[in-house]
Amino acid sequence: MRILLAFALIAGLAAAAPAKPKAKKDRAAAGYVGTEACLVCHEDMGKAFLKTRHGSIEKDSGRGWQGQSCESCHGPGQKHGEAAEAKFILNHAKASPREVDTSCLTCHKNQATHAGRLHGSHSAGQVGCTSCHSVHHAEPKPKPVSDQCATCHRDVTAQFLRPHTHALTKDAVSCVDCHNPHGTLRSAGLRGTARTRNNEPGCLNCHADKRGPFAFEHAPMRLEGCGSCHESHGSANPRMLNRAEVKNLCMECHSNLPAPSNKTGTLGSVAPGSHDLRLPLYRNCTTCHTRIHGSHVNRDFLR
Repeated sequence: MRILLAFALIAGLAAAAPAKPKAKKDRAAAGYVGTEACLVCHEDMGKAFLKTRHGSIEKDSGRGWQGQSCESCHGPGQKHGEAAEAKFILNHAKASPREVDTSCLTCHKNQATHAGRLHGSHSAGQVGCTSCHSVHHAEPKPKPVSDQCATCHRDVTAQFLRPHTHALTKDAVSCVDCHNPHGTLRSAGLRGTARTRNNEPGCLNCHADKRGPFAFEHAPMRLEGCGSCHESHGSANPRMLNRAEVKNLCMECHSNLPAPSNKTGTLGSVAPGSHDLRLPLYRNCTTCHTRIHGSHVNRDFLR
């Protein structure tokens, strides 16, 4: 249902997009005047635009907008030039996010992320393409992607200032290593998750030593994902754990609760009598259960 909804939105945007005549004579009749007419007033902006990646449209005859690159995004400029009024041209800085997305997706709708773009949180939050992307100016030194994300996601940025984090502040990782900013059909725009249906969880792209399949799997790894034990962005606890003490984290599942349906006797069961949790020796479960993510040889993850 969610996928069908995303494609329905794509069709809606396509229908809302203004028809752009392909033949030059048809465009002239529709009020397209060409880039040179635009540069009479917008010379600085036009010259800056021609130095960007989008500027290639100006000379690329294969795209059908040779000599009319400005109007490929802003629409026909004849009325705008004659009346000198902004209402006759599409100004992306003042347009609604839907109008901006409609304009951009006229060309970019066939890219792999377009379905996710319409379904993702950025679209739902009315964040248009130009909120992150600069169309007219090519920055000599592009701003790091993570700095761009931090302008809105300040609460998440603060999490990376905790004692134990992914090394975002050292430029070892970037937000887009885990998240697709254009959106996906997964929650939070994640590139991958640790759900049963996915063979390549996003975390395991870097933490490959934790990748299975294992003969004896730790259930949270397959069913709940890494976030069941670890904080994703940063934590005050070593190894980015959700709890300060390892035993408190483990005992959230392995507690003194009846679990008659659990044939292995590990989930919801009390620790063996030899595990006196009052002693420091037994407070760090991973001292003995070293293969906590999964094991090929031991059901109790001892090795």
